[in-house]
Amino acid sequence: MQTKELLALLQEHQNKSLLFEYKPGQTVGANYHITEVKNVTIDSVDCGAGVDFWKETIIQLWESPSEIEKTTYMSAYKALGILQKVNKIKPMEMDTEVKFEYSNASFHTAQLFVNDFQLNNDALVIKLGVKKTDCKAKETCGVPELETSAANSCAPGSGCC
Repeated sequence: MQTKELLALLQEHQNKSLLFEYKPGQTVGANYHITEVKNVTIDSVDCGAGVDFWKETIIQLWESPSEIEKTTYMSAYKALGILQKVNKIKPMEMDTEVKFEYSNASFHTAQLFVNDFQLNNDALVIKLGVKKTDCKAKETCGVPELETSAANSCAPGSGCC
């Protein structure tokens, strides 16, 4: 999902509670805060010496330990207001992919992609997920496209990595 699509979704459903499902059946606690919005530029070189460049928007979610008993979720209206304020201070790139950075005591810190969203009664649920890492230079490295085994990809002596 692009940043502009997230903002439009929040705008359209301002009256709903905003929930984040970080893995199936597991949601970020109602005590979450948006603690940081990052405008990130990636300037990379892959293992096949290919260069790449892109931008992302990363929104950090944090559960406040002092509000652990909280049961009312942030509204889409409030989240939209936060993001609009950030955009006035440090303009976000609207055509970039948006990710959410999150962790808790039983879930490692991760940058999660927006896989989908769902409308439930009075809630907008943003469904997050991970994407596995991959070799971007399969052809250069001689890794068959269907091969996903770490043992066979970018192995020593393969000309990759």
